[in-house]
Amino acid sequence: MPSKRRSSKRPYGQPHPELDVDRVANATGGRRETGPGGEEHIVVTPRPSDKTYTCPGCGRDIDGATQHLVAWPADGLFGAEAAAATRRHWHTHCWNTFGRTRG
Repeated sequence: MPSKRRSSKRPYGQPHPELDVDRVANATGGRRETGPGGEEHIVVTPRPSDKTYTCPGCGRDIDGATQHLVAWPADGLFGAEAAAATRRHWHTHCWNTFGRTRG
């Protein structure tokens, strides 16, 4: 009997769908925060996934099922879509401490 589960893969040879920045930023409770470099970032909590990501703060793997966050610059030189394309997955602790000084 065929599966009733809908395939999430795009058909072979078809282009990737356009990234909807507003949907990504608002769907998961996106918020604006100051990032490690001092610039403003959009930060969201992603849904669990089967993927593995590399944290730019510590260089270690982040299992997609582990709670973490995704951040990208709020304003990019080439627009919101280009800025969102540079998004990175961070361990929450790394995001909260990377590049920040305690004074």
